[in-house]
Amino acid sequence: MQNRLLFVISPPRAGSTLLQRMLGSHSMIYTHPEPHIITPLAHLGYFGNVDKAPYDHINAAEAIREYVAHLPGGEQDYLDACRAYADVLYGRLLDKQDGKKMLLDKTPAYALVLPFLAKLYPQAHYIVLTRHPLAVLSSYAESFFEGDFDAAVAFNDVLNRYVPAMADFLRQRPVPLHHIRYEDLVKAPEARMGEIFEFLGLPNEEGVVEYGKHQHEQGSYGDPKVKHESRPTTKSVSRWAVELANDPHKLEIAQNVVSSLDAEDIETWGYDKGKLFDKVAEAKGVEPPKQDKKWKVDSYRLKRKVFMSLRKDIHTNQLGKAVRRLKYYCDVLLRE
Repeated sequence: MQNRLLFVISPPRAGSTLLQRMLGSHSMIYTHPEPHIITPLAHLGYFGNVDKAPYDHINAAEAIREYVAHLPGGEQDYLDACRAYADVLYGRLLDKQDGKKMLLDKTPAYALVLPFLAKLYPQAHYIVLTRHPLAVLSSYAESFFEGDFDAAVAFNDVLNRYVPAMADFLRQRPVPLHHIRYEDLVKAPEARMGEIFEFLGLPNEEGVVEYGKHQHEQGSYGDPKVKHESRPTTKSVSRWAVELANDPHKLEIAQNVVSSLDAEDIETWGYDKGKLFDKVAEAKGVEPPKQDKKWKVDSYRLKRKVFMSLRKDIHTNQLGKAVRRLKYYCDVLLRE
């Protein structure tokens, strides 16, 4: 399976779904929405532990490490076993697709388990997609938290998790990889996709840029707000700068987040830490685009709004107290 696998490594909200759809429009590439096959494998205990599990995960981790130490090939035997599991899942799905030679897995969470993934599939193909860090932060807050930067950073400091992990991967280059910036991709998509196909050893199909003309599988997980464009556009390249220029509080949060990022890591991503806020200064006085006042009702938006409304002050209000009590009774009823 190794030579037939393609991984897109990216943080959330960096354009990975756009890239996935263009790649998935190629006649020889099949892709499925964010299967999350690798992340559970990475946290079985040998390489990385989980914080909580319905079994004694601490003892299990120690036991598996001790057991693997007695295998003839040690860690390599363990990796072979993990790879056999993943090969079956990837291979049997790919075998169903007539004419497809490669399977693409685009799951952003893989960026946080890259050392394991590189050991598991050292001969697979990797495309690393980066985007201006402030654009990632802005889009993440807007997509998952209705633009609330405070809530977004409190829930998941996405930049401080993804920037160092991906930068180290780009510096070490333990596997065959191709690095591309989102801004470069949307400004010249035909040229950039041609370079990607050359890296993959596949014939260039310029029609993939018109990804809206192709059919794509929709998943229940992943990107909640996929833009319904027919091809890449540059509309969102600087939108974040206008947002920060018009909101001092969001700008302050962004500055605090960026201050803790390493300049070398940002440079490895393809950006200059000292110039990250230049576009914000240029956007001073620019009116933000008018928001569509019509609220489009879809399952994600509805569930998200209800969830965020109920979750507000959940640890101090009466609803939280009732939920904790209900959880207690549920735990008692379900206890074996």
